[in-house]
Amino acid sequence: MTDRPIGSARTESPITPDALKNGSRRRFLTTTLATGGALATTALVPATARAQGEPDPLITEVQPWASGFGDGVDETPYGLPIHFEDHVVRRTVSWLTADTISSINFTPIHALDGTITPQGCAFERHHSGAIELSKADYRLMINGMVEKPLVFTYEDLERFPRQNVTAFLECAANSGMEWAGAQLNGAQFTHGMIHNMEYTGVPLRLLLEEAGIKLEATWVLAEGADASSNARSFPLEKMLDDVLVAFKANGEALRKEHGYPVRLVVPGWEGNMWVKWLRRIELGDQPWETREETSKYTDTLADGTSRKWTWVMDAKSVVTSPSPQAPITHGKGPLVITGMAWSGRGGIKRVDVTVDGGKTWKEARLVPNANPMSLHRFYLEHDWDGSEMLVQSRAIDETGYVQPTKDALRGFRGLNSIYHNNAIQTWLVKANGEAENVEIS
Repeated sequence: MTDRPIGSARTESPITPDALKNGSRRRFLTTTLATGGALATTALVPATARAQGEPDPLITEVQPWASGFGDGVDETPYGLPIHFEDHVVRRTVSWLTADTISSINFTPIHALDGTITPQGCAFERHHSGAIELSKADYRLMINGMVEKPLVFTYEDLERFPRQNVTAFLECAANSGMEWAGAQLNGAQFTHGMIHNMEYTGVPLRLLLEEAGIKLEATWVLAEGADASSNARSFPLEKMLDDVLVAFKANGEALRKEHGYPVRLVVPGWEGNMWVKWLRRIELGDQPWETREETSKYTDTLADGTSRKWTWVMDAKSVVTSPSPQAPITHGKGPLVITGMAWSGRGGIKRVDVTVDGGKTWKEARLVPNANPMSLHRFYLEHDWDGSEMLVQSRAIDETGYVQPTKDALRGFRGLNSIYHNNAIQTWLVKANGEAENVEIS
């Protein structure tokens, strides 16, 4: 069972392990900061698009790119981003990833738009290195409380009816460093343990039905083929509902680090349940109590006890621009505030945005999305007057759950947790357009 409180937020500190333990944080009081202008949709034309009176050589003169032939596409048979976008890459934090064998990296969400994450820059986490497993060598075993144990090859899986599912994957530790105070300066680092892709595969339900489920079966164990295996227990009803045995993402084969050739897709549930390099499904009548669901991926509460089985990811949102890695560079005037929202309990109903630290809110424009377990994109057109802003977003999902403030979440959960931090994020946007990660009271 997952707690679901309602929500506020605290300050930046050096990115060091000791900073995580430092309870004293400089607080920005909302009463001391200007509101940054009213939250109002505007049809103003940006200054750079108005007539300047001076001829622009980029328009009036023939440029090098228009004076000869460009590159042939045969030079890059697999299309890659142009070098101007070299900065849009996954990044790590050195003291979080001591080596490449147990990796944590972050999606550059501040540099993306829309909802689909390109595979090449999509967050991934592995516990013992990304393995190379060919389709020819791939096997998936189903055993335990079934009528007939089965082993499927990759070719076998391709013969079953397929589905396409667009869903977000969020690590349970996303924003985890922020429990003790604002730590990492950037949307990529605070909220980048997430991606959203269109998966193609076979509903696990069909494979289980092929094996025949015994009446006493109530739990399922999923196990990976890598050295860590990352084995996890699932209630059978979830596995019969919307879980996918996937072999494609965004129309192409899974990348190695995303579990090639086959992985689980578990919509709405924490990312560690999405077992990669899936090799075995076992049915039983009780959970297996594996390492990854006892010593790890449990929520430590204020009284020292720990909750387990907190699988569902509660409603959450973040403004991706402006943010520390995406400052305002064009000066005051028309500004597009944008970000993402998501919920493991269903679609996002509304996202509110504030520029004055929660004194006033305005409903953002939510892009229609037919995929409830997907990321949802929101926009708010704002006329910025150049004053400091405290920018936040607040998501409300279709169950009526409201994204909490940090103070509300801590009041319920304490400061000892690592996982499931879905609190409201605050960016202090300064008069020069730069932004930083802060908390407010």
